[in-house]
Amino acid sequence: MINNHINYVEFKAHDIPQTKAFYQSIFGWTFTDYGPTYTAFSSSGLDGGFELTEDTISNGALVVLYHEDLSHIQEKVIESGGVISKAIFSFPGGRRFHFTDPSGNELAIWSDK
Repeated sequence: MINNHINYVEFKAHDIPQTKAFYQSIFGWTFTDYGPTYTAFSSSGLDGGFELTEDTISNGALVVLYHEDLSHIQEKVIESGGVISKAIFSFPGGRRFHFTDPSGNELAIWSDK
C-alpha cells in the first residue's frame, strides 16, 4: 500500500442484500460479509464496504466510476433500481451522469468516449 493514496471507501446501506445485488449486477463487484451488518467489496478498482444503518443516509463524498459506454451503463443502473439524479452532461475531458443507489448513496459515472 502507498501512504496518502485513497485506499478504501465506506458507505451506509439500508439493506445489505439489495445493495450487494445492485452493485454486483451492474459492475460485477464481489463481496465478503463480516457479519449481518457489514460487507466489504472488491473488484471495483478501490476496495470498500457497506455498513448497515437505520439512520438517514447523507453522502459526504461523490465517488466517480469510469465506463466507456455511458448509455449502456445508465440503462443497467435504471434496470437494477437506481435513480438518475443528473442526466448525462458534458464537461471538459468527457461526459458523465449521476445516480442514486437503492440506499440513497449518490455516485457518478464518467467516460472520455
